[in-house]
Amino acid sequence: MGLEEVLEEDYLRYRLRTVEYMGEKLRAGGVAIVEPTGGHAVYLDAKDFLPHLAPEDYPAWSLCNALYLEGGIRGVEIGSVMFGKRLEDGRETYHPLELVRLAFPRRVYTQSHFDYAAEVILELKAKAASVRGVRFEKQSRYLRHFTAEMRWAP
Repeated sequence: MGLEEVLEEDYLRYRLRTVEYMGEKLRAGGVAIVEPTGGHAVYLDAKDFLPHLAPEDYPAWSLCNALYLEGGIRGVEIGSVMFGKRLEDGRETYHPLELVRLAFPRRVYTQSHFDYAAEVILELKAKAASVRGVRFEKQSRYLRHFTAEMRWAP
């Protein structure tokens, strides 16, 4: 059913417009996103959202945590936890982008869900300075973004 539906032009227009709508609401509130919006997600720029956090504070991971605690919004970190690594000498590498992906599954959310998510994000943006960074407590050598244990930064 889904494979057939995603080929229907009316559905595709609706889907693209829904993601654009969310992007427009966020941009109007001063939230930096990756542009243009795509067909399935909006990507928040966590470095812009949380400019007080240094790379070692893992801004995208911190923003994911804050969104969940603030409004139950689940996002995915696409940044230094996912793409950085701990070198043999113990130093960390950091990714130049710190993004949070907010993906929208097909036929799950209503207009009110998008409005709610935008409201929560804009409210969090207004108090972004209170969002704390995180540090690794434990990490594996491979796929650390699936198994990492983190703690709040001091």
